[in-house]
Amino acid sequence: MIQTTLQIDGMMCGMCESHVNDAIRNAFSVQKVTSSHSKGETVILSEQPLDEALLRSTITATGYELQSIQSAPYEKKRTSLFGLFRKG
Repeated sequence: MIQTTLQIDGMMCGMCESHVNDAIRNAFSVQKVTSSHSKGETVILSEQPLDEALLRSTITATGYELQSIQSAPYEKKRTSLFGLFRKG
């Protein structure tokens, strides 16, 4: 699993987040996409790395400005309730 984090300028509200999320879902096969206008960030989880040129053109087509792209392997955090109470 790959986590791709986009820094996007221009998102001002929840509808902006939805617009970006929908554009990404339509252009790529992703497991999950979430955007935050307050952070100016979109986080995408996918099985394969995403084509950066296509990401740029997809975001540009929405009217927002893609400022940066960062990709890294993603592993789901395994936190158990029981692990919180262990000492030692």
